[in-house]
Amino acid sequence: MKSALARNLMEVPRINSESARLPEMPAPVSGYPELRYMGSKRRLLPWIFDTLNNLDFESALDPFSGSGCVAYLMKAMGRRVVAGDFLNFPTVIAKALIENNRRQLDGKTIKSLLASVARDDFVQRTFGGVFYTAEDLSFLDRVTSGIMAIPDQYQQALASSALFRSCLKRQPRGVFTISGDLSRYDDGRRDLQLSLEEHFIEQVEAFNQAVLDNGRRNLAVRADVFEAQAGRVDLVYLDPPYVPRADDNCYIKRYHFLEGLSCYWTDLPVDLSTKVRKIPKRFTPFSYRKTAAAAFERMFERFKRSTIVLSYSSNGYPDLPQLESMLRKVKRDVRVFERPHRYHFGTHGNVARATTTEYLLVGR
Repeated sequence: MKSALARNLMEVPRINSESARLPEMPAPVSGYPELRYMGSKRRLLPWIFDTLNNLDFESALDPFSGSGCVAYLMKAMGRRVVAGDFLNFPTVIAKALIENNRRQLDGKTIKSLLASVARDDFVQRTFGGVFYTAEDLSFLDRVTSGIMAIPDQYQQALASSALFRSCLKRQPRGVFTISGDLSRYDDGRRDLQLSLEEHFIEQVEAFNQAVLDNGRRNLAVRADVFEAQAGRVDLVYLDPPYVPRADDNCYIKRYHFLEGLSCYWTDLPVDLSTKVRKIPKRFTPFSYRKTAAAAFERMFERFKRSTIVLSYSSNGYPDLPQLESMLRKVKRDVRVFERPHRYHFGTHGNVARATTTEYLLVGR
């Protein structure tokens, strides 16, 4: 005889959209500057849009915004969006393209940035022989000084975001866990041939073109998911770090350079004993098996008055039955949408966990 829990889980509708024809996304989404970012949902956006487009909501919170692509999708759908992250550099990106509706970097400001004089040589002193060329490091000191001098917060965020994407493109594999002689990664790709300054000039234009006015008062906030104050929102899109079966899901480990660059390492002590000049990790309960399950239950309880859309993967912990059970404690109607997916970043083709099933759990 099946338990009540087993019967309930069997009743949860599962919709596999692998072969379904997905609708066209709002046109601006195609121009969003894609970042090489662990767990980015950029290639899953048409599927996510298909799910969100069938839900009734006028406002949304995305507290794990990361690369910002899902928050931007919801903004392009005409919704009021609050986007944020517990790290600073994703919040800066959200400030540039989610909260900001109109401001762009004008020619005078761009020219001034490129002619900036460095106030400090911290990047050159700290990362020489670790990341990039001496010319690149000098440019980072100079342009960061110029960015910090921009009076307009949105122009400042746009310039910083363009710099982040430039750094990701210039860095082999797009992570900051490798250093030293990187010639073994040089496969002739254009991104590895351009200097950071050349990348920056291109990325300023890319971010300028992505500025979108959806007629709503959107907001970017830097806060932990349990502290983010967004007011009452109709829908919460949750994409927390997945607890993997192997390795780790530490974003600071992979992107410490961007996090430091976002504030020029103010109040972020650099561990000079480490090869890549790490900064302190920030704790999140979603990174550990012993704390993840309780964190999910607490998160679902916090947002029980909103429609909850949870993005998760078959290679994460807790597993799908556990997540369904937790969500059903606060939501009567739970549906599961699933889609096969293959990660091309942060994994290798011959690793089993590169191929997963992605889930969207919708609780109403």
